[in-house]
Amino acid sequence: MIKNYFKTAWRNLLRNKAFSIINISGLALGLTCSLMIMLWVEDERSVDRFHRNGKQLFQVYERNHYDGKVDASYTTQGLLAQELKRVVPEVQYASGLEYAAPPGTQNNFEAGAKVGKMSGMFAGADFFKMFSYPLLTGKAETSLNAPRGIAISRRMAEYFFGGVDQAMDKTIRFENKEDLLVTAVFENLPANSSQQFDFLRSWSDFVAQNDWVNNWGNTSPATFIQLRADADVSNTGAKIKDFIYRYQEKSAGFYTELLLQSYPEKYLHSSFKNGYVDGGRIEYVRLFSIVAVFILLIACINFMNLATARSAKRAKEVGVRKVIGAKRSALIIQFAGEALLLTFFSVMIAILLAVLLLPVFNNLTGKSLAAPVDQPVFYATIIGLMLVTGLVAGSYPAFFLSSLKPVSVLKGKLKFTWSSIFLRKGLVVFQFSLSIILIVGMIIIYRQMKYVQTKNLGYNRDNLIYLPIEGELLKNYGLFKEQVGKEASITAISKMRNSPTFIEHHTGSIEWPGKDPNQRVSFADAVVGYDFVSTMKLKLKEGRDFSKDFGNDSTSFILNETAVKKIGFKDPIGQPVVWGNRKGTVIGVVEDFHFNSMHEDIEPLIIRLDENWNWGTILVRTTAGETHQAIASLEKIWKSLNPKFPFSYQFSDAEYVKLYKSEQVVSKLTNIFAFLAVFISCLGLFGLATFTAEQRNKEIGVRKVLGASVPNIVSLLSANFLKPVLIAMLIAFPVAWYSMNKWLADFAYKINMEWWMFALAGLLILAIALLTVCYQSIKAALINPVKSLRTE
Repeated sequence: MIKNYFKTAWRNLLRNKAFSIINISGLALGLTCSLMIMLWVEDERSVDRFHRNGKQLFQVYERNHYDGKVDASYTTQGLLAQELKRVVPEVQYASGLEYAAPPGTQNNFEAGAKVGKMSGMFAGADFFKMFSYPLLTGKAETSLNAPRGIAISRRMAEYFFGGVDQAMDKTIRFENKEDLLVTAVFENLPANSSQQFDFLRSWSDFVAQNDWVNNWGNTSPATFIQLRADADVSNTGAKIKDFIYRYQEKSAGFYTELLLQSYPEKYLHSSFKNGYVDGGRIEYVRLFSIVAVFILLIACINFMNLATARSAKRAKEVGVRKVIGAKRSALIIQFAGEALLLTFFSVMIAILLAVLLLPVFNNLTGKSLAAPVDQPVFYATIIGLMLVTGLVAGSYPAFFLSSLKPVSVLKGKLKFTWSSIFLRKGLVVFQFSLSIILIVGMIIIYRQMKYVQTKNLGYNRDNLIYLPIEGELLKNYGLFKEQVGKEASITAISKMRNSPTFIEHHTGSIEWPGKDPNQRVSFADAVVGYDFVSTMKLKLKEGRDFSKDFGNDSTSFILNETAVKKIGFKDPIGQPVVWGNRKGTVIGVVEDFHFNSMHEDIEPLIIRLDENWNWGTILVRTTAGETHQAIASLEKIWKSLNPKFPFSYQFSDAEYVKLYKSEQVVSKLTNIFAFLAVFISCLGLFGLATFTAEQRNKEIGVRKVLGASVPNIVSLLSANFLKPVLIAMLIAFPVAWYSMNKWLADFAYKINMEWWMFALAGLLILAIALLTVCYQSIKAALINPVKSLRTE
């Protein structure tokens, strides 16, 4: 019997080639999209899940209450890790973690004749006991214990020493200023680790090199702890909530709480709202999971619509089978089997397409995904997906066809009930509603990203280059600046502690006359060199830039507009301000400029001068159109003054774009998914239009004989298909508005959703649907009526 079902299904697929191709193509595309999203989602969910002690691993974060606001961040005190382990019994291991170079830059290493740049961190002695990064040589207990010790990756060991064994106990020079001893070599970090580094230095070195960590009011490093297996997380959280007030006095205007977040959860849940963990990459995981289901549903709806529409051709087959004794259950099995067979072919094509398209998808998402063909769970998932898709797509047609009455169908009196027609049109409405939502999303995301990339930031990021302050430039910056200033292709040069797109340092130690002693305001703070304002092309609202012509500028400050408003100065120039132990006056006010992403409001900013600050970024403003000459000149001067460090630079506009890497991926994927959804929907619409035109062949012939024109017939056939599209717009627009309004809420600076964005999406989908239907309508209208009526 099963063999007979299979033969019947196979013959039916071959007999109706157009129907089969449309269904297989639609399902294959839907399944391809779903498979690729499934791989991406699984990869996202696997990040940081490989640590053996994952259930006991936590990251400490701060919740700050100040100035009537509540915010949170992962920056913590430099001594927090070692003190938590010493004081709190439930803490088994603890480690701080801090960049060894400013974010976005690398450190220079030298071993023998080999010179290269690597990314790394300072980490506590317990780090390798907590995290499951395999050590190839060395011991987890001692690798980060000693001062000037360094653990390096396999890649770094092979590059500098030729192999893992050769690297152990060897010396490597760091930033051409200190020699470090290789105490361990660890395996290259897996792609699904959120932490990525090639070396780790001991935490004792970090503390020795940074006096500020001894002040519990300063924050920067991340802090990780591992609780004992029998520890209660809630009780431990309560113990550490006010932990820092063991070491500093409470302030009425500023209150800090310490909280714990499960480390394996942090990657997907790393955004804060009003001081609480709220969203993050998990939003995109959920979004694309829903999109995958939607696109697969659209493909399944195509099958259901075409199968029920073609039921007239299968009706007599059902009638004959029932007359000769076929039970309804047998017919259901037959039609469901046909759906599963068709789905099987679609799955095979989908797997092939997914494998072929994965390199493109990886390039788009920045992943290294691969089809896990060696894992049994992959095949189980594929089989499950095939069964679910086949049953969803084939269930309604199977039950519908098996319910037909043999007497009616054999007499040729088959008529579709109102409910079946309504369902079919309802499914078309559902299809196009999803497509319209995706198109609206595509338009709004594109507009927001364009707004972000073209908005005036308050400084000119064109023709601006960043160079790291490293090596001999630490002491030769003045000479470097002098020589660079002589180049015609370079108009200005300055320096700053971080970069214009990443000012992460904050201070609450700002005082001014008339300030409420219980008030503590958080200021973003920057340390810069001379000519900073002119190099950045910031707009001065009042006052002047730092200049060598004024000998007391080392005790002066520049504020942004938000800082002036927060302080309450009416005439800020010349007003006294105290920053920690530094007393000075305000010499300038710059118009607000964006120094972080547009997800965040512009904060109060205070800037001070320190031409001798020994790390950070050199800012170079080049002459428009002469970037290549400027880079060549910079490289030449760099090599003459800093020969042991490879020349490296970044463009300001490229660094700014990196702030929105996730949003750019979302934008590109939304475009692709919107196109696929529309294409699959139109594929089904094309099939329905083809079948409808075929069914109404004789009606069209009669109308033409009675004088109907081709436009009359085209409009008659097209109207029935465009009505569901219009209804879909009415349903989709409110849903799209709500969804995109929620997405835009994550941006402090954003576009306004305007009516034309929705109108454009509606016109676009209407035009595509019209073109899809009109082809078959015109084709049917042009048929000679003699051919269509000669069988009457």
